[in-house]
Amino acid sequence: MINVLIADDHQMFIDGLKALLRDLPGINVVGEASNGKEAVLHCKDNPVDIVIMDVNMPEMDGVEATKELCKTNKNLKILGLSMHRDRHFISDMLKSGASGYILKNTGKKDLLDAIQTLHKGETYVSEEVNKILLTSFLKNSAKYEVNERISGRETEVLENIAVGLTTLEIGEKLFISKNTVETHRKNLLYKLKAKNTAELVNNAYKRGLIN
Repeated sequence: MINVLIADDHQMFIDGLKALLRDLPGINVVGEASNGKEAVLHCKDNPVDIVIMDVNMPEMDGVEATKELCKTNKNLKILGLSMHRDRHFISDMLKSGASGYILKNTGKKDLLDAIQTLHKGETYVSEEVNKILLTSFLKNSAKYEVNERISGRETEVLENIAVGLTTLEIGEKLFISKNTVETHRKNLLYKLKAKNTAELVNNAYKRGLIN
């Protein structure tokens, strides 16, 4: 039997989750908590195998509660559960020690899979969460690759283009010829896939190359 604690600050959601888990084989809901502090206290005095932990809660949020619980009970597994699809919420929970993360629109089957997977000592993220993390990773990788390809001098030229300096003014400021500035500009247009100066600056902002 897997002993489960539900930690969420919405009683209606707790009641719904309890009703969902009630008929699942091998699952026993042993308690509930309305915030992270209550979850930590409950786990100190009661046998709990898995905590289904909401991220945003009053007094102590899910991230801090997860950190506390993982310090004191190495065998306890935390399943992050939230409506948030933002990568930062997901990564914060996983970094704090959670073994899994699912969204609140997760179906009954996926919830059971998550609980059983964590109980085996494995990690679990739903397919939708996996896509969020993968998309974020690919975006960051693309940004990193662009940063790698653009040289220090090209970055200087780009920053001066962004503040509206002309080719001649940039050359005088950086002590390089007008032709050299134009070469850097052409290279930047190609590397940032821009057709003109306005698009060049816009793409540079989007990729975090200039602030």
